[in-house]
Amino acid sequence: MDFSLLIDNLTNPALLFFVLGIVAVYLKSDLTIPENSSKFISLYLLFAIGFKGGQELSHETFTFEIGRSMLFGICISLLIPLYTFFILKRKLSVFDAGAIAAAYGSVSAVTFVTAVSFLETQQLQLHGHMVAIMALMESPAIIMGLILISIFNADENEKIQKRTAVQHSFTNGSVLLILGSLIIGYFANAKQAEGIKPFTNDLFKGFLAIFLLDMGITSGKKLKAFFSYGWFPLLFALLIPLINGCIIAAMSSIVTQEISNRFIFAILAASASYIAVPAAMKISVPKADPGLFLPMALAVSFPVNITIGMPLYFLIVQHT
Repeated sequence: MDFSLLIDNLTNPALLFFVLGIVAVYLKSDLTIPENSSKFISLYLLFAIGFKGGQELSHETFTFEIGRSMLFGICISLLIPLYTFFILKRKLSVFDAGAIAAAYGSVSAVTFVTAVSFLETQQLQLHGHMVAIMALMESPAIIMGLILISIFNADENEKIQKRTAVQHSFTNGSVLLILGSLIIGYFANAKQAEGIKPFTNDLFKGFLAIFLLDMGITSGKKLKAFFSYGWFPLLFALLIPLINGCIIAAMSSIVTQEISNRFIFAILAASASYIAVPAAMKISVPKADPGLFLPMALAVSFPVNITIGMPLYFLIVQHT
């Protein structure tokens, strides 16, 4: 096996800043990224990806392949929570199982952004419709998680506010911003859009590095409490993303032969939400413990995907 992709990924400056964040926590450093700055950078990354995706989408013609790809993405986000819920329910409560299943069926915008950066290092371009697919995959997993909790919840007194949670999954700030930016990028005049290209393109990798530094600090703070839950959540968070990513990397050839699209499908299947899903579960399933599903997605699955996962999925889509 050629390990050059793995080595290249491990020496990516953005990833090294993520590691620096974790190291800073364990050294008890006072290094922090101000909350307002962190929020701005996350909004910037979503805006830049959405806008660039919209610009690319404006040059594409809607085809049967794109429609099939959208349906494929929605199916992924429904099926992953469905099978992972029953694995999780063997060791965890129905509420925690449903919340974690929803998180792993949904997607991580930051993992997606990092994957776009990885594609650029391979001289490959993101296709605009994949941004739309990412946004479409956010809500179905949340809805499936709530349905599963409702079916298997034995406590009749625990009412789940389904309508509020479903509404929130569609109006979530991350989803709204990336979809809105996609639409604006699609309709924006190409000549006028050139004016903001230095902001959306040239600054992107620098902002991504600082954001991953912040993610490393956040992850480092959550790891200690997470380990108190034992081996099962850790093993799940390590293995399930790799299993999902590898399966979809191979299966995606059914809907498209484009390497960059297949790679993004694998990343979307492997990633776990730690923004939209926790926000929705806080509203509708207060019994689900965020001290469990947040570290699983952010402190374990996220680094696994950006270190081992991305080179592995890329190799699979190249050779299948």
